[in-house]
Amino acid sequence: MALPQESGPGIKGVAPARTRLIAAIDTADPQRGRQLIEVLEGKVDAIKLGLEFTYACGFDAVREIAARHPVFLDLKLHDIPNTVAAGLKALCPLKPVLTTIHASGGREMIARSRDVLQEAFGDSPDRPRLLAVTVLTSMDAAGLNEIGVPASPLEQVIRLGKMAVEAGADGLVCSAHEITALREALGPQVELVVPGIRPAGSVANDQKRVMTPAQAARAGASWIVVGRPITQAEDPARAATLIQEELASA
Repeated sequence: MALPQESGPGIKGVAPARTRLIAAIDTADPQRGRQLIEVLEGKVDAIKLGLEFTYACGFDAVREIAARHPVFLDLKLHDIPNTVAAGLKALCPLKPVLTTIHASGGREMIARSRDVLQEAFGDSPDRPRLLAVTVLTSMDAAGLNEIGVPASPLEQVIRLGKMAVEAGADGLVCSAHEITALREALGPQVELVVPGIRPAGSVANDQKRVMTPAQAARAGASWIVVGRPITQAEDPARAATLIQEELASA
């Protein structure tokens, strides 16, 4: 599942020519996770290990997988700048391809995070790309208003996205429906990683702002993240292959 060098994330800060596929391995069962990763070998460009897998299976399991496969380590760190910087420093030996913090942690937190990665990796292509989470894809306007944000999801995404990139983030995690606006606001240099992707005919589940792989690719996504439509498919490898074919033809 090694990522080809020419399509590595954010090469010289430029968005890739093709949209790449990340499979979300969201399971509390390490054996199930390993089985899925083995089945998906060569079918996806990276795998996502998030809170469920990391907390349930532990960092030894994460370390084992990251040593063999390109990993999107999606832990969404959010705390005071010193604490987040220390957390990222502790994660550096895992060498994830991509890793996440919350943009709502503020400019200083983002800048300190980028400094830690730069100090550890310099300009090496092994430097994890720092992604800022803007508005969770489970949140709609009503959800934002409920927590005191009197803006639409799009307005909040653009506000947080501009601040995060200015502070040093390599890219953003965003809904597919914000891709076009973010490209207009931030240009082609920013990595856009897009969850909430559902192939045509699949169930949206808890994602409220969804899009098909081809739609996301045409809009300008750098990476798409697909979970249950792959991992809960009768044939996960076939499901991933069909998504890759859809991306290639977009």
